[in-house]
Amino acid sequence: MLTALGGIPVLILVIGWGEWWHFSLLIFLVTAAALFEYFIMAFRERCLERLLGILLGLLLSLGALIPELPGGLPWVGIVIVSTFSTFLFLGGTLEKRYERLGCTLLGMLYIGYLMPHAVLLYSFPDGRRWVFFLLLVIMIGDTAAYAVGRLFGKRKLWPEISPGKTIEGAFGSTASSLMAGLVGGRLLLPGISWLEVFLLSLMLNLLGQIGDLFESWIKRVFSVKDSGILLPGHGGFLDRTDSLIFPLVFATYYVRFFHP
Repeated sequence: MLTALGGIPVLILVIGWGEWWHFSLLIFLVTAAALFEYFIMAFRERCLERLLGILLGLLLSLGALIPELPGGLPWVGIVIVSTFSTFLFLGGTLEKRYERLGCTLLGMLYIGYLMPHAVLLYSFPDGRRWVFFLLLVIMIGDTAAYAVGRLFGKRKLWPEISPGKTIEGAFGSTASSLMAGLVGGRLLLPGISWLEVFLLSLMLNLLGQIGDLFESWIKRVFSVKDSGILLPGHGGFLDRTDSLIFPLVFATYYVRFFHP
């Protein structure tokens, strides 16, 4: 609660009244923290690969964060080719190098490429409203999943990946996100119909829950409970943003194609 009370006002202030570069800097710092947490998990005892992964992930993120750079496919291609070339000459057996390359690419794309989509969404004409809407839908759903799961959860959703998540919590999350989306949609996106807001809220919630499970899968592979300890009560930055990453990507291209 204390972490949320301290972080949410800052988030609202930056999104609602900050400049573009304020929000971009915030996303860059969150991306850097999440990359650090991921590569600590992936390469606990290999400092060189850890530093390379963080650096390459940040380079990949700059394509979205700095408008002057050739963003999109050209920049992504340059960074990925650089990654392939670098790992070709690192130490270890061919199999180990291949495995480490795979772990590195996953972290770079999952965090370094996907997370900065928040800045792309924010850059649209009504981007502030869309970011607020997405945060409202996802964060209310996350809170409801935790509360309903703790109070009424009995049937495990996917114990192999996330032992704490329940089917009851998942339904509670979806129902709460739909209600939050319908209320928030009228306030933030008045030009959109009820049906579109309903379907959009449903899609965002489902993608948020899938994203949460995806990060839980990563943590199970590396045998850790939380991605970090920087956010007391929440774990790490990756734990806090895992349910936002997939919805951010979807919302970015949804707005680009249907509400330009």
